[in-house]
Amino acid sequence: MLEANQAVNKLLIVGLGLIGGSVALAARRAGFANTYLGVDLAYEERQGAISLGVVDQVSASLAELVPDADFILLAVPVLAMEPVLTALKPHLKPTAVVTDVGSAKAVVLEAAKKVFNKLPPRLILGHPIAGAEKSGVLASQVDLFAGRKVILTPTANNDPEALALVTQLWQACGAEVIEMDVIKHDQVLARTSHLPHLLAFSLVETLARKDERLEIFRYAAGGFRDFTRVAASDPVMWRDIFLANRDATLEALDEFLEGVQRLKTAVESQDAEALVSTFTKAKSARDYFTALLNETGYQTMQTTTLNFITQPGAKTIKGKIRVPGDKSISHRSIMLGSLAEGVTQVKGFLEGEDALATLQTFRDMGVLIEGPHNGQVTIHGVGMNGLKKPQGPLYLGNSGTTMRLLAGLLAAQPFDTELTGDASLSKRPMNRVADPLRLMGAQIATAENGRPPLKITGGKPLKGISYDLPMASAQVKSCLLLAGLWAEGETQVTEPAPTRDHTERMLNGFGYQVRQEGATASLTGGGKLTATEIDIPADISSATFFMVAAAIMPGSDLTLEHVGINPTRDGVINILRLMGANLELINQREVGGEPVADIRVRYAPLKGIAIPEDQVPLAIDEFPALFIAAACADGVTTLSGAEELRVKESDRIQVMADGLLDLGVECTVLDDGIQIIGKGEQAEVFGSAEIICHHDHRIAMSFAVAGLRASGNILIKDCAVVNTSFPGFAELLTSVGGKLLVEQK
Repeated sequence: MLEANQAVNKLLIVGLGLIGGSVALAARRAGFANTYLGVDLAYEERQGAISLGVVDQVSASLAELVPDADFILLAVPVLAMEPVLTALKPHLKPTAVVTDVGSAKAVVLEAAKKVFNKLPPRLILGHPIAGAEKSGVLASQVDLFAGRKVILTPTANNDPEALALVTQLWQACGAEVIEMDVIKHDQVLARTSHLPHLLAFSLVETLARKDERLEIFRYAAGGFRDFTRVAASDPVMWRDIFLANRDATLEALDEFLEGVQRLKTAVESQDAEALVSTFTKAKSARDYFTALLNETGYQTMQTTTLNFITQPGAKTIKGKIRVPGDKSISHRSIMLGSLAEGVTQVKGFLEGEDALATLQTFRDMGVLIEGPHNGQVTIHGVGMNGLKKPQGPLYLGNSGTTMRLLAGLLAAQPFDTELTGDASLSKRPMNRVADPLRLMGAQIATAENGRPPLKITGGKPLKGISYDLPMASAQVKSCLLLAGLWAEGETQVTEPAPTRDHTERMLNGFGYQVRQEGATASLTGGGKLTATEIDIPADISSATFFMVAAAIMPGSDLTLEHVGINPTRDGVINILRLMGANLELINQREVGGEPVADIRVRYAPLKGIAIPEDQVPLAIDEFPALFIAAACADGVTTLSGAEELRVKESDRIQVMADGLLDLGVECTVLDDGIQIIGKGEQAEVFGSAEIICHHDHRIAMSFAVAGLRASGNILIKDCAVVNTSFPGFAELLTSVGGKLLVEQK
């Protein structure tokens, strides 16, 4: 309910149909106004509105009710807007707020300017994205706008108070209010609403004309029904909309006809690849649209509410499982496969949000990518110079790897690009890649303090450099090597400590020579990549949560299959062994240039250690889970030399320390690490608490593992971000003996 001092005295609905009636019902329920008035020329609509309690008073005359109205909603056809405004003008209070619901905005704006000589400051143009097949006031629904979007198209001279009141009305109806430019609104609606209606009307009429007895509809399947449902809409209303939004509709129709002609040509010439390319792009776009609607895709994680709730009582962790594919390798397989000549086949691709963000990015730059289907992806490479300028900014969700590696790759392209991300990614430092790229000749602009978005100016020739990394970072190293593919001369990157070398290994796998001399990796620009086959091993970072789970739970015996054990990533194995974990590598082998093994972990008491600093870069992503192991160890575990943890998706040192303290584990934060006092054999190491994961997937999963040794429930909030790296994590933990509930709101 609105506060009493916020309520409008008299709300007038002009046009008592579905939209107007539904607004009145929703506004009345929310207490938006004291009195509801209605004007409609149709006697049946006026009587229906009174009988339903939509309004308190009705009339066929604007002159009768407009003078008393404080807020007026115009729910009339867009082509009727000019005469309605003309009739309304002489009776309008100077303080009255007026808004509309028209599906086309330019025509309403022009009508208002013609009637009033300019757009009145208190006339706010708007459009609810909602409707129903039935029309008329008797079809009114109080929840018609709940969870729907309403687009307002204010101009610079609009009264802020009036805009706020119109926004308040739609929010009272349960809608999400967004703002948009008038021209953009009409262009967007022409493509997403008006064109589909036009095509549905056309298809149904065409089939009906071909078969006068309409027998053909007896055989129509669900797809026909779903596509043509909107053809049951009001023909007169849609006639007016198409005529009102004529220019944008024609532009959208021309684009569609070009696409249909391309498909016709592909079918005539039996061009299978062109058909697959079109269908794949369409499917990925449709999947993306579905993800937006369901709030499950990487662009909407911030608005998805998903919590983990751990429960006490887990006994042991047992079984044989395979965790999802390595995220780092999945990213690079898409990038290099897209730049290669030929078709690259990928198995074991991680279908998590971060990797999918990379995949979508290259589709946006014109690469045909089939899949993923059960981890299989087919990439039709475009060669080193085949990427195309994306239509808009490239949104990368939560993926810092994608942004940093892409910065190097895109710095050499002939077109401009902008890289953006979600709230978490937008806080992460990017000067660590932007600064050395500038030394190579790239032109890159960042937001304040070197944060995203990154704006990269294309067409700048790059020159190879010799660069000493100030910190151990595989992302920065990979960024510079990727830029070096197009740079003149040699690019050399020297790191202070070993980091993961997936980029170097994969470049060699694609036939591009990378030289390794001690701590320096180098390559010469101007070569090419040749398509190959990639079998991605299971991600050791994802496996870590289960390794720790088995290591801290008495009686556990768990085998993790086909895990990548790259020597630049095996720090977690070495650290757990130093802590006393019973960890065995079985069936060691090499797949696609990457070493893999099955990892068997059986419970053994852990002891606290001083973590060797040479292992820190080799386990940088695994430390949140290792902190849980440290809390369950006997004695003190000390980590130092890990400043990098403070600039991950969150400040992982501080966030983990806060959570451990809340759960009753003593710890001390250091400038470059942490000291944790473990509780050893104590059965219940952790208490009960509410944990905020700060948009960090590894924080969320680490505390889920802590729940195995907790005395009560642990509520871990905002865990949708886990899908960035490990879709299905909760289900897999439960399958091996964990007790973890998923709460989605």
